[in-house]
Amino acid sequence: MKKRSAAARVTTALALLAALPAMAQGVHRIVGPDGRVTFSDQPPPSATARPQPGASGSAPATSAGGGGQLPYELRQIASRYPVVLYTGDNCAPCNAGRNLLNSRGVPYTEKTVNTADDVQALRRLNSDASLPLLTIGGQKLRGYLETEWTQYLDAAGYPKQSALPSGYRRPAPAPLVAATPLPGSPTPAGDASADGAAPQPAPAETPVQPPVTNPAGIRF
Repeated sequence: MKKRSAAARVTTALALLAALPAMAQGVHRIVGPDGRVTFSDQPPPSATARPQPGASGSAPATSAGGGGQLPYELRQIASRYPVVLYTGDNCAPCNAGRNLLNSRGVPYTEKTVNTADDVQALRRLNSDASLPLLTIGGQKLRGYLETEWTQYLDAAGYPKQSALPSGYRRPAPAPLVAATPLPGSPTPAGDASADGAAPQPAPAETPVQPPVTNPAGIRF
């Protein structure tokens, strides 16, 4: 009888030990807001709650097609080597240069040269005031030559094919020198000439001769 009771106790103990992992898996330790610890067979709410959009510390990615934001690599290139195109009316080479930039998806700013003030400001950038004038960073390319423009755009790192998002909108062309309002005419809010001061022309830059025959030595 003693042997049977001992064997029964051992069997019962083994059964309890085998059941402990299953029991442990179903018991959750919950720490309340006041620091009290309780145990429950139900998981705490935070364990089953699904993350809500925007709940994480990082901001959600912006859709390039919606806001038209430039891709990261292209944005980095454009910040290091911004492209500005200076054009005039009835300028066939200007149109050809614009088409090249558009076809490659180069983000650029276009400045129009139509008035005497525009021409004077352009002469500070380009002594002969020839058009088109393309600046890539600090480099100036006078006149349109497809091979030369392509060479410098490649050296700056601009992609050969457009990487612009579908929602991207190019800035509208703007005069090189902002028009001065006539005396007595209303001045738009935030206009730099609101105090009556004449608009400042674009600052002069030291011209850099493009080493056309040395693509590897291109400097910006």
